[in-house]
Amino acid sequence: MTRRIAVLAATGLCALLTACATAQRPDPLEPWNRGVYAFNDAVDVAVIKPVATVWRDVLPQPLRHGVSNFFGNFGDLWSATNLALQGRFGESLSDLGRFGTNTVFGVLGFFDVASELGLEKHGEDFGQTLGVWGVPQGAYVVWPLLGPSTLRDSFDIPGSMAFSPASLVTPTSASLGVTSARFFNLRAELLQATNLLDTIALDKYSFTRDAYLQRRRSLVYNGSPPEEAGDDASSDNGANPYLDEMDEAAGAPAPSVPPASSARPPVPAASRP
Repeated sequence: MTRRIAVLAATGLCALLTACATAQRPDPLEPWNRGVYAFNDAVDVAVIKPVATVWRDVLPQPLRHGVSNFFGNFGDLWSATNLALQGRFGESLSDLGRFGTNTVFGVLGFFDVASELGLEKHGEDFGQTLGVWGVPQGAYVVWPLLGPSTLRDSFDIPGSMAFSPASLVTPTSASLGVTSARFFNLRAELLQATNLLDTIALDKYSFTRDAYLQRRRSLVYNGSPPEEAGDDASSDNGANPYLDEMDEAAGAPAPSVPPASSARPPVPAASRP
């Protein structure tokens, strides 16, 4: 009953806010989105990228990787929750095993001992869960500072924040410090990809949008999206050699995207951490 109510509520809200969104026209909010994207890009150039560059130059790669593992360890709990909601109970237990193993033997997750033991990381979120339940993705939307999303994926934001070490830290200033560390560490890991974006993209906004929708579609279908796109996702199934890099930096498993005649570029740094 709880699941049915959640599906109906999410489906109704997406339908209400995205009556004009279709697979062929996934971005009916483009004027708003471009304005927010320009704001995010300006903040990134002025503040975020310079700080992330210093972060990368000061902290050695093994330490940055350990920080990513630490935050990803908490993400395994959220992933386990979503796998259970999707009915994938064996994989849910596997992610719970990852969390327990890395917390105890990996110094609160700083070292990824579970992967060395063969426990696969799944990286599921509530946006994927809603997609599995049949909730349409809704319109593409860009949120201030958080970056690219869809209305369906936006339902994941509260849960992702709740399953973060920042939610366990007080006072608020300390919580903001933990969140900032996660954010700048992720941005540092994405510097190479976003430098490439700046070099080759004629329109960074559409470049980002298409790559984001492609990646999310692949994740919802576990790397094997149907050949014909419906109202649920982007119509592009093309391969993207750079998406693996973005997934690795974000701590999620890289989807296996079937090859196609066209390719899309990487998701840039504006992506939500």
